[in-house]
Amino acid sequence: MHQDTTTDVPATARGTVAIITNRRSELLLHLRDDLPGVIAWPDHWSLLGGGCDPGESPARAIVRELDEEAGLQAHGLTELFESRDEHGSGQLITFFAGTWDGDESAPPLSEGVKLQFFAPEHLDILTIPPFIRDGIHRCLAARPT
Repeated sequence: MHQDTTTDVPATARGTVAIITNRRSELLLHLRDDLPGVIAWPDHWSLLGGGCDPGESPARAIVRELDEEAGLQAHGLTELFESRDEHGSGQLITFFAGTWDGDESAPPLSEGVKLQFFAPEHLDILTIPPFIRDGIHRCLAARPT
């Protein structure tokens, strides 16, 4: 088994999320279940994603998680950056970007309350985990205008 010796930080749990946009540049958000003490960030709007299985790459995990959570296949998934969920799961999260132009009310959700597209200018009124909000802003700031 290969062990990463580039840092002194112990192996950490990893996760993935996807910033999915449609042709109108709206962002697909996922309203998480209201299960305090059971899941990180209950009753918050977040991005679709989840934890990496042991030995699974973030790129494989995001494809699996999108399928498992919503039967969704995003196009052009591209790895963006990593961020740690300091105040929630503690996981090191890999952010991806992709596109999907489907009906957000159609996918059968296996987790969470609902999916909904939001225009970027409406995100400020939503309850979003800080690391997710920061990741979205980082992604939007890097977009060509």
